This record gives sequence, structure tokens and C-alpha cells, in this order.
Amino acid sequence: MTSTLTQGYRGEGKKTLEQFSVGVWSDVEVETQQGRFRGIVLPRSETSDEKHIVLKLATGYNVGIKANTVTNVIEHGKRVANYKIPEKKFPYHPNKPNVTLFGTGGTIASRLDYRSGAVIPAFSPGELYGSVPELADYCNLTTEKLYGVFSENMGPEQYIALAKRIGDEIRNGVDGIVIGHGTDTMHHTAAVLSFMVQNSPIPIVMVGSQRSSDRPSSDAAINLINAVKAAAESDIAEVLVCMFGPTSDQYCLLHRGTRVRKMHSSYRSTFRTIGDIPLGQIDTTRIDCFRDDYNRRRTDREVTILPTFDEKVTILYYYPNMMPDIVDAMVEKGYRGIVIAGTGLGHVNKPLYPALKRAVDQGVHVYMTVQTLWGYVQMYVYETGRKIMELGVVPAANMLPEVAFMKLSWALGQTTDREEVKRIMLTPICDEITQREPYNGYLVFQGAVPEVQQFIRGIKR
Repeated sequence: MTSTLTQGYRGEGKKTLEQFSVGVWSDVEVETQQGRFRGIVLPRSETSDEKHIVLKLATGYNVGIKANTVTNVIEHGKRVANYKIPEKKFPYHPNKPNVTLFGTGGTIASRLDYRSGAVIPAFSPGELYGSVPELADYCNLTTEKLYGVFSENMGPEQYIALAKRIGDEIRNGVDGIVIGHGTDTMHHTAAVLSFMVQNSPIPIVMVGSQRSSDRPSSDAAINLINAVKAAAESDIAEVLVCMFGPTSDQYCLLHRGTRVRKMHSSYRSTFRTIGDIPLGQIDTTRIDCFRDDYNRRRTDREVTILPTFDEKVTILYYYPNMMPDIVDAMVEKGYRGIVIAGTGLGHVNKPLYPALKRAVDQGVHVYMTVQTLWGYVQMYVYETGRKIMELGVVPAANMLPEVAFMKLSWALGQTTDREEVKRIMLTPICDEITQREPYNGYLVFQGAVPEVQQFIRGIKR
């Protein structure tokens, strides 16, 4: 048995494959001490253990089988690995809206690399249509792959270029824009684009997926279809995030770019509007708006593009017994802006006070948010908050910490004048600061509580 046929397998796994004369991509029936399994033998990643054989089942899921439990393997043939989805020319219809899809990477445009075991950016935006032909029901789609990166590698270079390309497409007459993006930092990009792209006449819809396209439970196609529909037909001319609403595939939610946050590492319904309610929901048949205070679609081509960003800004997440040398180190390294995620109503410990004063005196712009996420900074309530404000720390109302970080980076890219930066930061642009939190803007349910359990029984499907 060659190493190619046992690709990635070592130890007990490799020994078992060689014992039964089967290899990677064999269609096999495996008898074990726990039962019988039918599937395709997959390669192992380079970092995997030596004790398991991995099968791709007919359901699409993968299962690991302990090699030392295998009693027999019957080979029924071979399957050729095919990673590539063929690109298809998108059909054009003169009466349908024109939508541009920008690809930046992420799970919605990805495949599984069985060599490394990682999900990697691989599918071009054009290939997405090859796998989701329903997109043609809503628009004429033009695709452009700007980047192929994981979302943690998105940064100022990408933000600025993306904002400029959005401006170009709007002025060229496109009816809607979709941005394929990894979910991990999608809310960061949504926030900064909300500041860089203002007064848009069309929807700008960010979309991704929690589970890659090769998985049966993938949300990629549903999210993408709804995002394209929103870009083509929605009246909401803002930066939006379109992602799974409930845990099932009933509909997606449309979140405002400055009030949305990823709240779970793996749930498909991970994106939530914080401190407010979503703008609406969407499925393949309709778009329902939950509110009417949004910027509406226009027919003109006017848009304001302000692509500025200062990289010397950071978020300081406060924790008990935080030492002042952390703040001093930021100043020493030349940071010009600090966003603090403080406790409660916006507090930090007293030992930080002298360091914060030194930072402000040296021209650093310091803003306070709350790590509770919901609620407002209220630094007038306690003496602690009033003392911190006297140091020059500015309360940032109910801006989410990541949104305040993006806005301060964007503001300092325009000016370092303290009063002008403060004016920019505290002037709402796209609901990053709201006058009030609605009664249903804070809903966090606690499992096992009787009334919650009763509610769940009524909605569980």
C-alpha cells in the first residue's frame, strides 16, 4: 500500500487500511465491534491522531472509527476526489435588477482541504453561482473576487479598497451589492463600512456562513440566496448583515451594520442585533420590515465615500486588578486611540487613573464603552465614573465596543483634533448610538427557568 493511498494515515489507522488492502477514496463497508458503516475513506489531516479512520457517510457527515475496533472492510469501488465546482455563465434578463457580488473569502466561498483538515478559501464568486443557481431568480449577477482571506485577516487595506469599490459600483448604476465575508469579523467590517460608505442609494448586504458548503447542514446557500434577494429587492439602502434567523432554515434576519454582533462560535443563528431589534426578516418569498426608520432606496447615484482608518487604535477590555503599565505601554507604542470596555456603567479600577490621565495628556483619545454589550455608559451615576470623566475619558453612550473601535479608527484617520474627534464620535451616523433601548431590545433567555421552558416548548420544532 503506497503512501498516496493512505494519505495522512499513520500508526494504527494506516496499518488497518493496509491490512484490508483499501485506501483513501475507497467506497467501503466497515464492520466494527460497534456496528457497520458505509462510506468513502477520507484522507487524514497532518495534525490528526494515528488511531482513527475517517469515512464520509452518504448523509454527507464524516465519522471517525477507531482502527482497533475494525473487524472487516469490504471495498465496493473507488471515488475520485473532486474539489472544484464548475463556473457557470450567469443568465441575463433585461427586466431584472443588477447586483454585484464581491468575494472576500470566508466559509461561504470555501472548501475543505482534507490534507490539512482546514476550511480554506477556494471557490470564486463565479463558482458560487455554479452551486446556487437559484440566484438567477432574483437578479443579473456580476461577481468580482477582491480577496480570498479568512475574516481575521481583513484589515484597513481591505476595508478601504472595499469601500472604494462599493462607491465605484454605485456610481456605475448597480442596483444592489452583496459582500461575501467570513463570519468571525463580519460585524467589524459591517461597522466600518457603515462609516466609510454613507448615504448609499442601494442596499449593501454582507453575508457568510457558519458551516462550509460541503456539509449537509451548511447555511451558505440559504444565506446567499436571501442576501442576493435583499440586495436586488429590498428598500433598505444601508449596510446590512443577512444571516440565519432561527436555528432552522425558515428565514434570515437583516441586521443594521452598527448594531449587529456574532454571539455564538458555531450556531447558524449566531448573529444578533444588540440593544435594538433587527431591521427585518427575509425569505425567498417576501421581505418583512420590523421598523421604518431606515434609509430608503433611491434612484440617484450619489454616495459619500470616506475611506480613512488609523491603525493605532485598540480595545482595552477591563478586568479586575488591571495594571496601569498596560495603558502606559500603549502610549509608549504610539497608540492614538483607546476604546475601553469597562465594567457596569463604564468603570475601571483606581490604579488605572494616573495612567489614563497620562495618556490623555499625551494626546491619546480615550472612549468608554460597556462590556455588558447591552445598555448605556452612565458615568454620572457614581463617583467612580465622574472621576474617570475628569481624567478626559469620554463616554460613548451605547456604542458596542467593536463599533466604537471602528469608529474611532475611522475618525482619527480624518483628524487628531480632540474636539473634532469627539464631535465625530458622538454624532450618530447609522444608529451606532440610539436615544433609547426598546423594551424588546434586550432578550436573553435563561434555560431551566420555568417560564422560559414553557415558552421553548411552545416554539420548538
